[in-house]
Amino acid sequence: MGTLQGRDLMEPLDFSAEESEELFDLSMRIMEDPKAYARACDGKLLATLFYEPSTRTRFSFEAAMLRLGGRVIGFSGEQSSSAAKGESIADTVRTVACYADIAVMRHPKEGAPLVAAQSSDIPVINGGDGGHQHPTQTLTDLLTIRKEKGRLSHLRVGLCGDLKFGRTVHSLIKALSRYEGMEFYLISPEELVVPEYARKDIANGNGSRCMELTRMQEALPHLDILYMTRVQKERFFNEEDYVRLKDSYILDANKMKIASPDMIVMHPLPRVNEIATEVDDDPRAVYFKQAKNGMYVRMALLMSLLGVEN
Repeated sequence: MGTLQGRDLMEPLDFSAEESEELFDLSMRIMEDPKAYARACDGKLLATLFYEPSTRTRFSFEAAMLRLGGRVIGFSGEQSSSAAKGESIADTVRTVACYADIAVMRHPKEGAPLVAAQSSDIPVINGGDGGHQHPTQTLTDLLTIRKEKGRLSHLRVGLCGDLKFGRTVHSLIKALSRYEGMEFYLISPEELVVPEYARKDIANGNGSRCMELTRMQEALPHLDILYMTRVQKERFFNEEDYVRLKDSYILDANKMKIASPDMIVMHPLPRVNEIATEVDDDPRAVYFKQAKNGMYVRMALLMSLLGVEN
């Protein structure tokens, strides 16, 4: 994994398919024997620069570094940083680079982590920027798919819910489109359809195809993977639009009856009510396994960017 040492991660395709596969292999080795990696990042320091709220991404990065024997500093809101005083992102990250070995940034503005990476001499990881990209969630998703389905090609993937603002969806489409024979079922209300740049990613993919639907039930019998997303209140300027669309798609036990017995259900979380809790007991529901996989893939990512010995 020396090829990744010192690099930044801004978008899902910053790593080649081969580099991603090596990262997943390392993730699986860590998963199988985490104690063997308990001191891999001894003496290293991770800075978590989170300008908007997060549970899974921030906690999984912090847990990843702590489980590798490293330490963590950072903030979990703009008001608890010097940004509240008007400090620029560039100045913040230059300062942080004086103290930490690697940084992860989440920011509501698209492109903010890239500004940070261009201003820093330590590796910077994009932990999510606006409605744009979320590459470490994509790595989590790809690892989960590979682990559960045994492959990353020739899959029928349903993406359901908020496809307009969902950065996890945009990143996953971009990453999966480079694998052979992908079929995407894009399930959303007309107001939340996938943006044009994501359609182009599919069109320019490795033989990828897509179908746009408004009813989840039409897709369920055909899917290998159903990727659910919530309608994100924080991305709406109009409260009425959010209230009207927030319950557009709810996956429940009755809908699971018409799904393929081999279909898996994924979700980047947090869940609101788009997946009924009764689905949690279905063996096809893997979203909490997915959350745990996120910690392991971030452990592998931190090790690789820092260039520490396996």
